[in-house]
Amino acid sequence: MLVRPAALQDLPAIQGIYAHHVMHGLASFEEVAPPLAEMQRRYEGITKQGFPYLVGEERGEILGYGYCSLYRTRSAYRHTLEDSIYVKQGQQGKGVGKAVLKELISICTALNYRQMIAVIGDSANAGSIKLHASLGFVRAGLLRSTGFKFGRWVDSVYMQLPLGAGDSTKP
Repeated sequence: MLVRPAALQDLPAIQGIYAHHVMHGLASFEEVAPPLAEMQRRYEGITKQGFPYLVGEERGEILGYGYCSLYRTRSAYRHTLEDSIYVKQGQQGKGVGKAVLKELISICTALNYRQMIAVIGDSANAGSIKLHASLGFVRAGLLRSTGFKFGRWVDSVYMQLPLGAGDSTKP
């Protein structure tokens, strides 16, 4: 599988992957799948700031994608990123998410960011929790019942990975 920077022509596949997660899963707390134009706006907002936005591709098919953006916009958070990873339905557990996340970690470390945060929708999302743990993320907290989707309350799991020197030195 090839992990590479996403391009505008990848956005229809990315939008389809994300729409499935919005409409059928709890990884995203959105309840209405954004249209392609909105996904393009988001993509451009992330990439214009210099953050990585990647796809996992095999034989020309986009199997998953991921990106990083600022964890929060206030200045003191400027060294901390949040990752987002989505894998095409039927491709989970095949290493797609791990390959994309591993490359995001590598790029963000090279860019001298110091922390990566995963905000995982649903404390029962064992796949995402296991994926992040396999690359060194540790559980940093649980926020109970932060979302309400599909007629039930949904938790948010926070996981964290130090990048590079982490907090052992000043940036």
